[in-house]
Amino acid sequence: MLELNKMYFEDCLIGLKKIKNESIDVIVTSPPYNIGLKYNGYKDNKPREDYLDWLETIAKECKRVLKKGGSFFLNVGGKPSDYWIPLDVAMRFRNHYELQNIFHWIKSISIEKKDVGNYRNIIGDITVGHYKPINSKRFLSDCHEYIFHFTKEGNVELDKLAIGVKYQDKSNIKRWKSTKSDLKDRGNTWFIPYETIQESRLHPSTFPIGLPKKCIKLHGLKEGMVVLDPFMGIGTTALSCIELNVNYIGFEIDQKYLQVANERIINYSQERKKYLSIKSIDDFNG
Repeated sequence: MLELNKMYFEDCLIGLKKIKNESIDVIVTSPPYNIGLKYNGYKDNKPREDYLDWLETIAKECKRVLKKGGSFFLNVGGKPSDYWIPLDVAMRFRNHYELQNIFHWIKSISIEKKDVGNYRNIIGDITVGHYKPINSKRFLSDCHEYIFHFTKEGNVELDKLAIGVKYQDKSNIKRWKSTKSDLKDRGNTWFIPYETIQESRLHPSTFPIGLPKKCIKLHGLKEGMVVLDPFMGIGTTALSCIELNVNYIGFEIDQKYLQVANERIINYSQERKKYLSIKSIDDFNG
């Protein structure tokens, strides 16, 4: 029996088979991109078709455990010399899901004052965020990744204002009949910068905690909900769940990353003093 609020040292294809049908509310994950990153044990350079076949198998098993009204947020990136990777992955998922939304995760952005004109909140040229610059005469540095929002039928209602932004022009609050507060739909471009890291990274490819938090809040928070991350890495999705007081479960095949994840969770939980009770996943799903 799998317990909630726990990460398992296990291949996700094995672990997923232990989860009941339609028992997961939200899946948020970022699988290896197959771009040759240096993980501890996993080889990130499979032949393209083998890589896509592998992810499609995981997609099918995830669909089985996802509730009818559930959301699957898949973060996939590529590399400047191969931008097809995330699109190829999405096409394999197309065989099994509806693509309800596409979000663009912006890691860094530069705004020149002359481009925005007389915009009172921009007083000069600005660059915010971080990215890894590349040494190439052919390609620009990559400051963007995809987040594909898959659902079973394409009709999942979202809590859009849970991640809404305030109106810059307050007159719009009265102008639009549907507006009931000083919040509007954020749209599908999400600026989520990495934190500045002074030492070496614990994991070669992990998203900031703001990414899974936005995904989970957008789907809609509710009591007893369960979030799954099949590729838990160093536990960022779990940390976001602890902060939002929702249940999580996940899998990771690298023992070192799992150890780091558990240490992060212990430290994070102690700081926030919000330990979640360990319960059986079956308790929530009959």
